Amino acid sequence: MFVFFQLCKELPARTVGRAWQLVYSTSRHGASLKCLYRKLSSTDSPVLIVIKDSLDELFGAFLSDPLKPSEMFYGTGETFLFMLHPRFKSFRWTGENSFFIKGDLDCFAVGGGSGHFGLWVDENLYLGRSSPCYTFNNCCLSETDDFRIMELEVWTFS
Repeated sequence: MFVFFQLCKELPARTVGRAWQLVYSTSRHGASLKCLYRKLSSTDSPVLIVIKDSLDELFGAFLSDPLKPSEMFYGTGETFLFMLHPRFKSFRWTGENSFFIKGDLDCFAVGGGSGHFGLWVDENLYLGRSSPCYTFNNCCLSETDDFRIMELEVWTFS
């Protein structure tokens, strides 16, 4: 519960008092990036992505805009990366670049620079990678650079 409180303190003011809604979960909806994009296609809400990996670590990203396929990076400096368990830490925009959110049909990425993504997830929502990136000056969000996703949830604010 403390971790949840810590994360709530990091969320932008426009989300305060708004109800959280679980719009996508790999355990409920299967593991498909296309399905995830469909679930988010009718919202303009910010998005919270929470990942549990095979080592039971929790981490993710707050996105200023919904995840969608895109030619270029999009989003704003409200976007940030975070680690929830085993320790809490958030990584805010450094101002170094504007590589916030990028959606392709075969993956999505949050943060970037010099060929590294703060968070990268494949189309099957099964494999991911986290690397330090210029956008957020983050450390690796998981214990290892490459990780297996056991559960991925996406929340919106209504």
